[in-house]
Amino acid sequence: MQDIWRLPATEVAALIRQKKISAKEAATAGLSRLDAVNPRINAVVDHRPDDALRQAAAIDAAIGRGDDVGPLAGVPVTVKVNVDQEGYATTNGLKAQRDAIAPANNPVVDNLLKAGAVILGRTNCPAFSYRWFTTNLIHGDTKNPHDPSITPGGSSGGAGAAVAAGIGHIAHGTDIAGSIRYPAYACGVHGLRPTLGRIAAYNPGLPERSIGPQLGAVSGPLARTIGDLRMALAAMSARDPRDPWWVPAPLEGPKREKRAALCLNPDGLEIASEVKAALVDAGKRLERAGWIVEQVATTPPLQEAAEHQTKLWLGDNYEAQLAAAEREGDPGALVCLRGNRAKVFPFDAAAFSHALTRRATLARQWLEFLEKYAVVVMPVSGELPFPDGLDRKDEASFARVWRAQLPQVAIPFLGLPGLTVSTGLVGRVPVGVQVVSGRYREDLCLLAGEAIEAGGTAPSPVDPAS
Repeated sequence: MQDIWRLPATEVAALIRQKKISAKEAATAGLSRLDAVNPRINAVVDHRPDDALRQAAAIDAAIGRGDDVGPLAGVPVTVKVNVDQEGYATTNGLKAQRDAIAPANNPVVDNLLKAGAVILGRTNCPAFSYRWFTTNLIHGDTKNPHDPSITPGGSSGGAGAAVAAGIGHIAHGTDIAGSIRYPAYACGVHGLRPTLGRIAAYNPGLPERSIGPQLGAVSGPLARTIGDLRMALAAMSARDPRDPWWVPAPLEGPKREKRAALCLNPDGLEIASEVKAALVDAGKRLERAGWIVEQVATTPPLQEAAEHQTKLWLGDNYEAQLAAAEREGDPGALVCLRGNRAKVFPFDAAAFSHALTRRATLARQWLEFLEKYAVVVMPVSGELPFPDGLDRKDEASFARVWRAQLPQVAIPFLGLPGLTVSTGLVGRVPVGVQVVSGRYREDLCLLAGEAIEAGGTAPSPVDPAS
């Protein structure tokens, strides 16, 4: 079979279970695609072909015995380099962690393997996973396969670029302020940030994270079809006792009326005309699929939520983070921390208490809003994907980037799931929309996402542009 790497993960898994192709053939196709395109985009920064083929051989042997190999059944995937995979360095884009060899797997890696996935390789991220751009001093720059002059997104930029270019059918990413949703947006694929506690997480080889990042960071999937995201979420969200935040919430909640709020300017966000056009088009696609779509002037507060999320993420333990960035010497990480200093430091007990108090109030307002609407459709960003490295250009550009990313940064503070749905291209620059729903209602995000996807053309693998 030609070009297995082009197929959706759902189709690959079915073909392998039916013995129409082998897991080894799927892995070999994925590795060949990696060899062909990765030198141009630098999405995968650590991979061992023999390891991937060994995993695939074990899947084929299990199928031969008649064993249940799990829903992913030999599907090639990638894993971000900031989570532990036994025997590999969890660099998180840092020279300082080049020897941080994981003694055991992060739960999300274990869950992927238990579901039958074959891990092709590990994908790049910016130093400390801080930015919406992907470059560092240990692995180098990741390029957007659609256009190397624009960012591939971050911090899961390697994940977005890999799955967009056909390296793996599903990519694992992490998201604390947009790090799944923005690379999906920038690379023209779909990406799901689940609710905190949906997917178990823990890095056994690294120190425990401080409470701010614990409250905001999650793992989730990026893929070229919504169906693949649905399958990946089910696999990734299996129970693991090592994560005290994990919640045994059902993947499918009670049925809701298909009613969506469409908000073009949430909390006064200014948006580019191309972003507005994508949102209006997404609303029409939902209507054609039988959804009731109501355009609303604004949403409950996002700006304040984004400010508190930034403080919890960067302000909690700020001085230690800055000292580590200075030792690393990464220009992007330093720009991120120094550019936000006035907004997040000092972050004392009173500031922390205030943030958590307001978290309850703002989350309540959003949950009440979502009693009326199953989903809210809003921008991922106020702009099309940025020119690569824009945040380092000057102070005005740094402020511009952070202002545009308001809808991404706010959602983690509110404890809500968010889905990026790619809707097409503007020239060769991707564009899309964000779908938000209530806690543990990823199913509603995916339901709306499927309707939006079906109304257009689903993303397909691209050959890296020059």
